[in-house]
Amino acid sequence: MSDTTSAIEAAPTDTTSTLDSGSPATAEAEDTPAFDPQKRATELAVLDALRAVVDPELGMDVVELALIRQIIIGTESSEIKMVLTTPFCPYAGSMVQQIKDQTESVLEHPVKVTLLAERWDPRDAGLMW
Repeated sequence: MSDTTSAIEAAPTDTTSTLDSGSPATAEAEDTPAFDPQKRATELAVLDALRAVVDPELGMDVVELALIRQIIIGTESSEIKMVLTTPFCPYAGSMVQQIKDQTESVLEHPVKVTLLAERWDPRDAGLMW
């Protein structure tokens, strides 16, 4: 029993000395904030703007349908990664352009919209048919 206790007590001491070693990975982790409120506010503003883009077949917006998979915000350009409700959606071109226009109206710099190959699942949007 004493061997187990000494091993447990030794672990935190070893971890502390490793963290204090000043390695580059540790320095980067300390400099990078865990949460950037300004960036999050911008992401939410983009999502609010994207609520104006409605899928004409389903009558629901792209945010509500969970078609927007990722928002990558840069300083000079940004990217929206999304999926379509069906692989050969006849409104894809129109929706992509609307998403680009709505996002650029918030960010005021060029935005690239990337269509992902993954399949959309209605359950992602909380829809059950």
